[in-house]
Amino acid sequence: MPSGTGTGVAGKDGGGSSAARALNLLALLAHEGRPLTLAEFAGRLALPKATAHRVCEQLIGLRFLARDVQERSFVAGPALHQLAYDTLNHGVVRGLRHEVLAALVGRIGETCNFTTFDRARVLYLDRVEAAWPLRLTLDVGSHVPLHCTASGKLFMAFMVPAEREMLIEHMTLTRMTRATLVGAKALRGECERIARAGYSCDREEFIAGLIAVAVPVRDKAGAVRAAVAVHAPVARMTMRRALAQLKPLREAAKKMERLL
Repeated sequence: MPSGTGTGVAGKDGGGSSAARALNLLALLAHEGRPLTLAEFAGRLALPKATAHRVCEQLIGLRFLARDVQERSFVAGPALHQLAYDTLNHGVVRGLRHEVLAALVGRIGETCNFTTFDRARVLYLDRVEAAWPLRLTLDVGSHVPLHCTASGKLFMAFMVPAEREMLIEHMTLTRMTRATLVGAKALRGECERIARAGYSCDREEFIAGLIAVAVPVRDKAGAVRAAVAVHAPVARMTMRRALAQLKPLREAAKKMERLL
């Protein structure tokens, strides 16, 4: 792709086909991780503005692209999000990831999950329940908030600062429990601590009586694309004991990195 993004499908024809233009445009959007304008698409992909406009309109019609709040900017559409979700949950790969989680649960003895960032929320890609009568059930495909979950705060901590700041300024910091961080300043400070430590904790911030610890899963470029987490009722696992599980969590995350 032009401008050295390291992504794209342009071949010997320079990406001149309609399919290549559309795929390169979507690849650029996914790589940047922020809304892009028509002018940016045209400039970065070396396309005439009329051509870029036509491609955008086609992708909007197919729901792979959507207009942002600012109508001159474009974001990933629902069809693109669904494609990414389906790709991450491909049968063979999903089975291998599930085995990693199952082994982790067998080692730790508590429920573990595999999550990713999806449209300003946390998306559960996979989950293995521990064999305890007292447990929280969240189906694969469920969404939970960013600001009060271990995985969510982890994703925020490793975002591009400008993107994180935009999220904090515009998201609703709903108080879920007495421990939920509902102040922007407190959440910024928490993100800074997480970035330094390399892991994130939920100290009964999402559900009273439930704690969690999450670690990042990085892609080949080092970007955080997912998280592996353990959670348990405080009646069975203290935060101190949860933090003692960082080693197996990180080992599982390393295995997951090879399965992205």
